[in-house]
Amino acid sequence: MPKNQSLHAPVTGSVVVPVILSGGSGSRLWPVSRKSFPKQFWPLLSDRTLLQETVLRGMAGGVGRPIVVCNTEHRFIIAEQLREVGVTDARIVLEPAGRNSAPAITAAALLIAEENPDAIMWVMAADAAIQDEAALAQALTIAVQAAATGHVVTFGMKPTKPETGYGYIQRGAAIEGIEGAYHVAQFLEKPDADRAAALVQDDRNLWNSGMFVVQASTILSEVARFEPTVHACVSEAVAGRSTDMDFERLAEDAFKRSPDISIDYAVAERTDLAAVVPGSFGWSDIGSWDALWELTPKDADGNAVSGDVFLDGARNCYVRSDSSVATVTGVEDLIVVVTNDAVMVAHRDRAQDVKAMVARLTAAGRPEAVRHNRIYRPWGFYESLIQGDRFQVKRIVVEPGQKLSLQKHFHRAEHWVVVEGTAIVTRDAEQIMVRENESIYLPLGAVHRLENPGRIPLTLIEVQSGPYLGEDDIVRIQDDYARN
Repeated sequence: MPKNQSLHAPVTGSVVVPVILSGGSGSRLWPVSRKSFPKQFWPLLSDRTLLQETVLRGMAGGVGRPIVVCNTEHRFIIAEQLREVGVTDARIVLEPAGRNSAPAITAAALLIAEENPDAIMWVMAADAAIQDEAALAQALTIAVQAAATGHVVTFGMKPTKPETGYGYIQRGAAIEGIEGAYHVAQFLEKPDADRAAALVQDDRNLWNSGMFVVQASTILSEVARFEPTVHACVSEAVAGRSTDMDFERLAEDAFKRSPDISIDYAVAERTDLAAVVPGSFGWSDIGSWDALWELTPKDADGNAVSGDVFLDGARNCYVRSDSSVATVTGVEDLIVVVTNDAVMVAHRDRAQDVKAMVARLTAAGRPEAVRHNRIYRPWGFYESLIQGDRFQVKRIVVEPGQKLSLQKHFHRAEHWVVVEGTAIVTRDAEQIMVRENESIYLPLGAVHRLENPGRIPLTLIEVQSGPYLGEDDIVRIQDDYARN
């Protein structure tokens, strides 16, 4: 959110609850965005991540306790990113399996309705960008007014160019008594290039932002009307939810029985309550590297760069390096992205096709398609430095006050060298303090645990040796983070 700008509660007396959906993988922004750490967790446009910007935007525009719906694997990443920006009261709701947006929104609506069925949900994806917060505040005020009268409201963005990556909404007649809100004439699927060029010639056609503003009771009645199985399964999952540390875990069996369907197909395209509020507030779902190039400040030659980058004679390029130095010479309209385990080069006109390349990598069994070399855990992270036949070297960072599970391995031994901080190591019946520049050996089968008792991050180098070094060779005996 830009400095010195904020949203405000849009209608006196309205309870607006931000609902943030954080389930996407953002494969079109590969290799930065991957399933293990997708785009909403990256600071792509500011020093805050997209998730952080979204939650703060939602809290500024609402007065209810925010709800974040996410998958189990990302729960600790989300909790830590919210803590970093001072958000400590969010309800983090865990989906046991991905079932698209309709079940996720239904779960949030059921939780909200337990306290206030008339509360208005402001549903948004965790990975979108907003450039004009003041214009958004005006649109939100109109949307809440329409939602309070029983409409299912979405924001329609006025197109700035033909766009094949978005669905479209055609606005219909104005809603009587609510200036700036319209009935929806029809929803239009993502078009091809020719169809997109034709659509933008008609000012009734708007980009579908995927954001919704609706009363909890309204969306629940419409889900029950059009998708009764979704309503029944998710109701059972919410009723059977459990508390897991600071998380609300939906009942697994019931949620998995729910159909996999988006809120657009389940409700928005079928209901006679659909409404749209047109807006021009610089919205983007950052669905491609070309979209990110458009949003990023550029040099005099139209280049947008991030990281350790040198250019010579390049024009209108997006170049990002999160690893080694990247040099680009004498080219135009290219996207070049460098991470520590992958390099992606594409023409800006083919930015949407990155997703197809990720599919090819996945089909080939390449781990780089879905997983970063750096793997985040609730206690910190680890990353592989060198891997060979029967050995692997990792860097492990443990945050202050955190500890790994008590565990053992059947196929590998480990040698730990502390390079920063102080460790307390459990090795069978022993507890040993290991200081900087000291090491400890953990033989195959030893029950062990690593803990950081200090006030600075603990960094160590781990050398694994053995016939099998997979992460599934971990037998957890006791774990503070409730992992299986």
